[in-house]
Amino acid sequence: MKGREKYSICTRKRLAIMTTHVNSNIRVTIWNEFRHEREMPNVKELYPQGIHGTLAEALSKDGYTTRTATLDEPEHGLTDEVLSATDVMLWWGHAAHREVKDEIVAKVQKRVLDGMGLIVLHSGHFSKIFKTLMGTTCDLKWRESGDRERLWVVAPGHPITEGIGDYIQLEHEEMYGEPFGIPEPDELVFVSWFTGGEVFRSGCCYTRGQGKIFYFRPGHETIPTYHNTEVQRVISNAIRWAAPTVTRALILGNTPPLEK
Repeated sequence: MKGREKYSICTRKRLAIMTTHVNSNIRVTIWNEFRHEREMPNVKELYPQGIHGTLAEALSKDGYTTRTATLDEPEHGLTDEVLSATDVMLWWGHAAHREVKDEIVAKVQKRVLDGMGLIVLHSGHFSKIFKTLMGTTCDLKWRESGDRERLWVVAPGHPITEGIGDYIQLEHEEMYGEPFGIPEPDELVFVSWFTGGEVFRSGCCYTRGQGKIFYFRPGHETIPTYHNTEVQRVISNAIRWAAPTVTRALILGNTPPLEK
């Protein structure tokens, strides 16, 4: 039995090393509005380097090549150079969705359609980029009352749920409730239950063009959700899932027939 346990531990260590090596080839840009952390002392206490800083630190430990960008930087930190060097982008926004310039949204949309992965977090459901890619209102019910949230895994075996048990339990979170104004997901990975009785589709996968999109619900700014290791694990898994694969350039427009 001890030999089996030792083998199992060694195997897990080798797999972790292999995963870190694979992750190091994935370039991640973490975009954050970065207003609450500067304007609200209770949020700054939880995230002194910003939500983007907390996520960057966690993902760097998983071997990803990370960089951050924020709303008040020139071009919101999303220059052509940054976008072209991004394989997967994380997006967190809340109070200043309208301040994101339409031309930047269009550039991000084009990158997604061309194959860049996009992970939209929490209140990013109302971001311009998510609403543009979904084509719907993306509206929902909400309540800030410290509900317990239980995120049930409804797609066991999905790559995004690797290392997660039957559910993730968060003792305090903002409530989101159905109906959620999104298109039917290609794959539904998590469904949340709250102590108020509401349920919510909290882990939704989509494909747009050649790009993969994952919406992940938890992450209210006044709660230390992004310090939770299981939440970090889901985000890390989602990045690996959403990372672009090698694709050929699409042949479009007027084309000659193959047969004569």
